[in-house]
Amino acid sequence: MARLVLFLVLFFAFILVAARADNSPTGRWEGVIEVPGRDLHVVVDLAPADGSSWKGSITMPGLIVKGAELNEISCSGSNVQFAIKDALNAQLVGPAKFVGNLQGEGMLRGIYTQAGNTAPFHLTRIGDAQVELPPRSTVVAKELEGEWKGDYELMGYARHVTLKFANRGDNGASAEWVVVGKRVNNLPVDLVTQDGDYLTVDSHQTGLGLEGRFDKKAREIKGLIKQGPIETPLTLRPSA
Repeated sequence: MARLVLFLVLFFAFILVAARADNSPTGRWEGVIEVPGRDLHVVVDLAPADGSSWKGSITMPGLIVKGAELNEISCSGSNVQFAIKDALNAQLVGPAKFVGNLQGEGMLRGIYTQAGNTAPFHLTRIGDAQVELPPRSTVVAKELEGEWKGDYELMGYARHVTLKFANRGDNGASAEWVVVGKRVNNLPVDLVTQDGDYLTVDSHQTGLGLEGRFDKKAREIKGLIKQGPIETPLTLRPSA
């Protein structure tokens, strides 16, 4: 009799744990957003972070989004919400938001919203979370701090470039990037990294990037401006 009671206790404890696990948003979720005219394939990864917070990333192959960071993740009971702020042109048309509800058998269903448009989505848990957090800016060498200038030509037009670097302690370096051609373009920079003499500056919103090498002795940054398949040489020197 005692063995039977012990078996029943363990059995129901297992059922309870399984039910709780199934009602958790933790994991890798795969499915579609039912946009009119086509389904958008989506892979979402959600996992606990420090304390009661969450971390997550999203991949949308049809929109060339891979491992974009999720923001404003909220999980309360069976309700799950998260947003995308740094992809899908979100800085221009506003964040994309997912508001969903966990259902039985590892399902997450809800509504996707962006720029006033809505579409239903449904995701199925397919395994453990594999959150891809975006790279973080690093500090740059003290010799790089300050303003740098250079010129390049694209499609027959001269462009004048100004880059100004500043370190922000634990938050790495920031950069102000201005390109002057037919008009003045202040490019939003979201990533600055330095590894040895190798330097990168990225403006993911505009699709522009700089990859170059810092020559401390020559006091110059020599590299390439990249935009999609286009690569153009650029040399930057300290502003006089």
